[in-house]
This record gives sequence, C-alpha cells and structure tokens, in this order.
Amino acid sequence: MKMEIRQLQEKDMETLLALRMEVLSHVFNRERENMSAAAWEELREANRRYYLRELKGKGHIACLALADGEIAGCGGVCLYEEMPSPDNPSGLCGYLMNIYTRENHRRQGIAKAVCQWLIQKARARGAGKIYLETSECGRNLYQSLGFREMQDYLKLEQD
Repeated sequence: MKMEIRQLQEKDMETLLALRMEVLSHVFNRERENMSAAAWEELREANRRYYLRELKGKGHIACLALADGEIAGCGGVCLYEEMPSPDNPSGLCGYLMNIYTRENHRRQGIAKAVCQWLIQKARARGAGKIYLETSECGRNLYQSLGFREMQDYLKLEQD
C-alpha cells in the first residue's frame, strides 16, 4: 500500500467539510439521529466558519491520508495559547482531533501516521503540550505514541 499524508488548505474546503461531517456522524451517531437536516447543515456551516478563520490564522492544521490514491482517513490539530508555565514555557498547545480512519482502511497504520504527521507539525510551530480525547478503541494507539492519562481534570457538562 502506498500511503500519503496531505495537508488540507482553504481551497480543499468541500473535502475538509465532508470528512468533518463524516467523523461527526460516526462519533455522535445518536445525537445525529436526533438532529434535523437544518440543524445538521447549521453545524456544517459553523465548521466552515471555523476552518475559514483558523486555517487562515494558523490556528488549525488539517490533513487527509491517502492509501493507494483513495481517501483513507483524516485528522487535525487545533493550536491555541494558554498561560506559559514551567512545563510549557511557550504557552502554545495543540489539541489533536478528528483522527479518523475509514473502516476498510483500519489496522494499516494510517491513524498512527496521521498522528505522527500532526504532532510533527504542531511541534514545528512550537507547541509544548499536545492533548487529545480518546475512545477506548484508540487508547492503545495514542499510548504507543507517548500519550499518558492525565489526572485531576474535570469537565463541565452543558446544561
């Protein structure tokens, strides 16, 4: 298999949005079933606005993985600043997201290659910390890349 990771730009917006909505429909399948077509389209447009703003402002790096010329997966890293600290003097952080491999391409190293590519890009921009959320099925992959459980974090749920 010939694999290639390609960065997505504003000119790739329709591909980028199609992949984002595919990922969301898999991750949030129950929520998707309860959304109207109008609400789903509104979410798509909110993602378009995000990408237009953040790709231009260098706050997001998006990529897709090609396997033998076919789209096999995708991923992104959101870059943001927090207050500088001893463990991250630059204050720049990366948040890996949208790491996804299409079912017929799984277990071929695509997600790992996407993560490594995104981590390298985030580090090149100066990100001292890189975070992610994981499902149980992705945990082993991320741990193999050096990610560790974080303690003492809490999440405030929406009402």
